[in-house]
Amino acid sequence: MSLSKSWASIGTSYETNSMLHVFSADTFPALCEEVAQGDAELAAVIRAHGYPPMWNRPNSFETLVHIILEQQVSLASALAALNKFREFVGEVTPEAALVLSDEEWKACYFSRQKMAYVKYLATEIMSGELDLQSLEGLPDEAVRSRLTALKGIGNWTADVYLIFVLQRADVFPMGDLAAVNALKRLKGYPREAHRDELMPVVERWKPYRTIAAMLLWHFYLSSPVRKA
Repeated sequence: MSLSKSWASIGTSYETNSMLHVFSADTFPALCEEVAQGDAELAAVIRAHGYPPMWNRPNSFETLVHIILEQQVSLASALAALNKFREFVGEVTPEAALVLSDEEWKACYFSRQKMAYVKYLATEIMSGELDLQSLEGLPDEAVRSRLTALKGIGNWTADVYLIFVLQRADVFPMGDLAAVNALKRLKGYPREAHRDELMPVVERWKPYRTIAAMLLWHFYLSSPVRKA
């Protein structure tokens, strides 16, 4: 079955959401199967570990703060900082972020750089310059352009937002080490392989590169590399 025929047959919200290329909890298992039909290694991931969780996050200021915290640190460290932030402010809102002192930010495990990023984000939202809900109706590249115009937000953060918040179906986070390293291991590439060498594989997953990325994360988490 071709990808285009399968897309129509499983009745995703692609045509009902202003032609935005999205997926949902209802369509996710079928899309995993569709991607796996054309990729033996991804099919093996499903056989061994089942479907990935349907990871998603709400479209909120707190979510973007969480993603900023996850930049270049472990997920556990980022969550610890977010939880400490919650202890200080209760509900994580732009208003709450703008009243913390530098010492309070430090007590929440925020670096000076990430504190500046979050305060800038809060100011943009408070001023009305950034409306997160309005991003839901924009094409992928327009969302990326708007987010990466903000201080402290690059392509990795935009990719995570597109995947987990907006559930866009055709995004591959080439800046994500877990996804890239899982791809190398699953496909037998050496660890030192340049990301450009991986692009032909990634391109073959269109128009479901997000689904492939989720399968790779699932593989990475379900089958960790054992250190000698």
